[in-house]
Amino acid sequence: QVQLVESGGGLVQAGGSLRLSCAASGSTFSNYIMGWYRQAPGKEREFVARIGWSGSPTSYADSVKGRFTISRDNRKNTVYLQMNSLKPEDTAVYVCAADRNSWYRPNYWGQGTQVTVSS
Repeated sequence: QVQLVESGGGLVQAGGSLRLSCAASGSTFSNYIMGWYRQAPGKEREFVARIGWSGSPTSYADSVKGRFTISRDNRKNTVYLQMNSLKPEDTAVYVCAADRNSWYRPNYWGQGTQVTVSS
């Protein structure tokens, strides 16, 4: 069973950048599809990005395509989310997720990291 710990959130002005990290432990990291999701206050959790076992394929929500980039380093057991051109509507708790086989229903979740974008 994999454990996930996110870091890198914070407060940033609109147009700025942040890089989130998610460190995995407890299981072989390269066996997992990894993803990022987010949940804003009063809203349901939504998909942001996902990445395959070896770094491909990747997919993104339309709302972040062209601004966010997901990547992974299997030697460091870490997945990243580079977020550029941030907008106030990107404000949310960002959560890392993992699953061995499912692209759309991950079984393992981190606690999340807060991202706040000021206008």
